[in-house]
Amino acid sequence: MTHPPKPPARPEKVSLWRYFQLFRRDILSAHPARLYRAWMAEYRTPFFRSYLCNDPDLVDLVLKRRPRDFPKSTRVRKGLKPLLGNSVFITNGPTWERQRRIIDPAFEGGRLRDTFPAMWDAGIAAVERLAPLANGHPLDVEAETSHVAADVIFRTLFSIPIADQTASKVFSEFRAHQRAQPVVNIGALLPLPHWFPWVHSQKTKATAKKIRALITELTQTRAAALAAGTAPDDLATKIMTTPDPQTGLCFNTAEMVDQVAIFFLAGHQTSASALAWSLYLLALHPDWQDRLATEAVGVIGPEIPYFSIINKLKLSRATFREAMRLYPPVPMLVREATCPETFRGRAVALGAQIVISPWHLHRHERLWDDPDSFNPARFDTENGKTCLRSAYIPFSAGQRVCPGAGFAMAEGPLILSLLLRAYRFSTVPDHPAMPVGHLTVRGKDGIWLSLKPRQNISDETPVAGP
Repeated sequence: MTHPPKPPARPEKVSLWRYFQLFRRDILSAHPARLYRAWMAEYRTPFFRSYLCNDPDLVDLVLKRRPRDFPKSTRVRKGLKPLLGNSVFITNGPTWERQRRIIDPAFEGGRLRDTFPAMWDAGIAAVERLAPLANGHPLDVEAETSHVAADVIFRTLFSIPIADQTASKVFSEFRAHQRAQPVVNIGALLPLPHWFPWVHSQKTKATAKKIRALITELTQTRAAALAAGTAPDDLATKIMTTPDPQTGLCFNTAEMVDQVAIFFLAGHQTSASALAWSLYLLALHPDWQDRLATEAVGVIGPEIPYFSIINKLKLSRATFREAMRLYPPVPMLVREATCPETFRGRAVALGAQIVISPWHLHRHERLWDDPDSFNPARFDTENGKTCLRSAYIPFSAGQRVCPGAGFAMAEGPLILSLLLRAYRFSTVPDHPAMPVGHLTVRGKDGIWLSLKPRQNISDETPVAGP
């Protein structure tokens, strides 16, 4: 059986300097192969102790049972601060708790139903935008999924398409920001000593400043619309008008800018990654692709359907879930021990770094059956159901689970189905994809596919256009 691409592991023993070099290039291949079988690994250097935990019981302890004892690492905050400021992604303690009390209601089930038409419109726009490119020539689908994911964010958050002038500028500057800082500042993930310089390039700081200025413009415009009573009922309005139930205070403009920055980063980057890898996996497995296309044609009509169709896209949902197992958008979660601990008989000192790695957990050889294979049907097996509960965390878990998890699991299968209903995707022999772990799991040189209009699903069943 041919497995989907997986980066090579590093040699078992390397120098500290070599480890830093490998880590900065790609955090996935910077680790040895034994981590796909180990329950825990301890890293000792003159500067830090770090513990990577694959034991489901330890993962549960850190993320669910005692999350306050293992807060987000302050180093992550320093690495992402130029763009994210003081957003919910990097805060801890009472500040984080207040932010979640205000944000969470916007992503409840009923609100997701309200955002569905905007997701649909973004998906249809993506199908139309790809029509001139459906000629069989190689295409980097990461760029296209990035575009549609950003379109979903702007439509659901601010009720504007990505074609809007300000939205287009944000998207453009964000891509420039990615190129300026393709990985998190190395100090954000490696607990280096305090004297280690926290340096961001001038371009990183400049692009982050431009993005935040544009988001400030959008936020101030919405605040004015709220004051005038003309604001649309979208996610931005919901978040900006929801008071903290404990203090009665809403986000001010500066706080809202921080939150919009992380909504765009997390909601756009992670969804784009999952969609691109889903399409690549289906191009590698055309039998599964045809099954999803048949499902899409049977479930989705030419008119905007009801939100309930999401529950009918079972194969698309399973495929999207499997893509995030093999290629979790956020490959590693970094926490910090706030008191001395004992993990699997080993002493863990105060301040030690605790790493939970969805990348290794999702491919763990002692947990998953045939972990490196693509099999969306695995979640119907006893092994798959067990691992889904104990070893599957693409959105993290516990109180810090991503508030947009339900949003992503509606958006991803819907857009995937719309694209497969319209086009057949094929691999490009000269452009094999190889995953690399930066802030998200992306293709080392892009994810290249070719696409053509899907004429039919079977000899008897024509495919209606979108």
